[in-house]
Amino acid sequence: MLIKKLSAAVLMLTLLFPTMAFAADEATSPQLQAAIDAVWVMLAAILVIFMQAGFALLEAGSTRMKNAGHVAGKTILTFGICALAFWAVGFGLAFGEGNSFFGTTGFFVNGLEEQAKAAFGSLSFSDVPIGIKFLFQLAFCGVSLAIAWGGFAERGKLPVYFLFGVLYTILIYPIVAHWVWGGGWLADLKMQDFAGSTVVHLQGATAALVATLLLKPRIGKYNKDRTPNLIPGHNQVFSVLGVIILWIGWFGFNPGSTLSAMGDGFFGYIALTTNLAAAAGAVAALIVSWMYFGKADIPSMLNGVLAALVAITAACAFVEPWAAVVIGALAGIITFFTAQWFEKAGVDDPIYAFSVHGIAGIWGTLSTGFFATPELAERVGVGSAGLFYGGGLHQLGVQALGVFGAFAFVFILSYIILGLMKATIGLRVTEEEEIIGLDLSEHGTYGYPEQMKKASEAAAGETAGAKAGTSGSLVG
Repeated sequence: MLIKKLSAAVLMLTLLFPTMAFAADEATSPQLQAAIDAVWVMLAAILVIFMQAGFALLEAGSTRMKNAGHVAGKTILTFGICALAFWAVGFGLAFGEGNSFFGTTGFFVNGLEEQAKAAFGSLSFSDVPIGIKFLFQLAFCGVSLAIAWGGFAERGKLPVYFLFGVLYTILIYPIVAHWVWGGGWLADLKMQDFAGSTVVHLQGATAALVATLLLKPRIGKYNKDRTPNLIPGHNQVFSVLGVIILWIGWFGFNPGSTLSAMGDGFFGYIALTTNLAAAAGAVAALIVSWMYFGKADIPSMLNGVLAALVAITAACAFVEPWAAVVIGALAGIITFFTAQWFEKAGVDDPIYAFSVHGIAGIWGTLSTGFFATPELAERVGVGSAGLFYGGGLHQLGVQALGVFGAFAFVFILSYIILGLMKATIGLRVTEEEEIIGLDLSEHGTYGYPEQMKKASEAAAGETAGAKAGTSGSLVG
C-alpha cells in the first residue's frame, strides 16, 4: 500500500513539474540560464585543464625512457607556475581594460563581480562568474605554455622552466590574447580566432621553435654529414593515450569558448566541426605517411589528429562541416611534410611542436579567410565571409596580418628572453647530464628505476661514443 502511495506521489510531481516551470516567474529565467552557463564553462575549464594529462603522456611517450619522469613531472610544475603568474598579472594584461596592446586593470583576480564589472569589459558578454572565466582562460594559457616546452624536451635545464614559465605567462601570451580577445587592435580589425589557433597554439609553437634553435640538436640526433638519426619515443601506447585525452579535452577547448550552453545549442555545432576535422586529420596523415614511408606510421597519425584539432580551433564556429573535413585533412598532410622538412633542415624538434601547433595554427587561422560563411560570421559577430563565400580578400588579409603580427612578436621577444638566459644561466644541461638522462641529473631518480639501472652504469661508455660519432653535441 505504501509503495502504491509513493508511486502515485512521484507520478503527480512528474506531471506537475512542467506546469510549475511554466508558471514560475519569468525573472528566474536569466538566473537559470546563468547557472547552466556557469556549470558548462566550469566543465569546459576542467576538460581543458585535463589536457595537461594528455600532454604529459604524449611528451613522455614520445621521448626516451631516461627522461620520462622529468617530462611528465615538469607538466605539474609549469602549470602551477602558470596559474600563479596568470592570476597575479597575466589575466589582467589579457582581458583588463587598457589600450590596443595590453590591459592595465584586473591584476590579482579576487573572484568578485565588482572587480569583473570594473576591470573586464571584454568578457562582459557572458554572465558566467569571473572566477570561472579566469579558470577557463588560465587553462588556455597553460596549454600554450605546455606547447612551448616541447622545444626544450630532453635537454633543457630545470631552472629555465621556472624563469621562462613566468615571463611567458606575463609578457608574451597575454599580450597577443589581448590583441585578439581582450579588445586589442586585432579585435578591432575583426580577426577570427574563435578558440586560439593563433592565440594559444601559434604562440606556444613559436616559443618552442626559438628554444629549439637556441638549444641546438640533442646529442646523437645528427651525423657529421647532417643527416638525421631517428630517436624514437619509449612508449607509443602512452603517446596514443595522450592524444585521445587531448582529443576529448578539445571538446572543452572549442565548444566551451561559447561561454554558454543555452540558446540554440551552438556549442554542439562547434563540437561537430571539431570532431570531423580531427577524424579527417588522422586518416589523411596516416595515408600520406603510408605512401611516403611504405608503412603506416602511427606517430604521424597522432600528429595528424593534433594538427587538425589545432587548425579547426580558429575556424570551428565559422565554417560548415564539409569545410571542417577539408581543413582537418589538409592540416594533417601539411604537418607531415613540414615535420620532415624541419628535421632534414637540422631543426631538432622532439615532439614536432612547431609543425603540429605552429604550421597547423597558421593554416587554421588563414582557413577562415577562405571558408567562413556569412551566416556563421554574423552568428558569432566577428568578421565577415571568406573568399569562397563571396567575401573577397578582406578577411583573409586580416587573418594573415594577425598571424604575422603574433609570430613576429612572440619570436622576437622569446629570442631576447631566451638569448639572455642562454648568455647568463644557460639553457641546456651538460653533455654528461643529457646522456645520463634528466630524470637522474635533475631529480635524482628515474621514472623507470629498474629498467634504467644498467643504462646509468654504462653512461661513461656512451659518453665517449657519442662525442666521437655525432655533431649534435653543442650545448647552450
